[in-house]
Amino acid sequence: MTFYISRGRFTAEAVKGMLANPEDREEAVGQLFKGVGGRLVAWYLTFGRHDWLAIGEFPDAKAAAAAVLAAAAGGSLSDIETTVAMTAKDAVATFQAAGKAAKSFRSAGRS
Repeated sequence: MTFYISRGRFTAEAVKGMLANPEDREEAVGQLFKGVGGRLVAWYLTFGRHDWLAIGEFPDAKAAAAAVLAAAAGGSLSDIETTVAMTAKDAVATFQAAGKAAKSFRSAGRS
């Protein structure tokens, strides 16, 4: 399973609604992720450019995309960005594979 980090903003309408009726979004997000075969690792309210951050574990990119699209379809979110995340072990394996492939690759404009 692969980790995905998603972050985004709440719409002004969503913020107004949550001010009037505060709710814990972690449970809802966890159920959404579970519904597409994933698992919510963590959910945070954040400051700055993004209002929230969710870390999920999904079997593949299609499942991660399904969760993000389903959340976006509700109309309470905007500016959603999702990034694939690798563990340190996966990163080492990726660098090893890249190093091996780089030995036989010729860059553009080079002899």
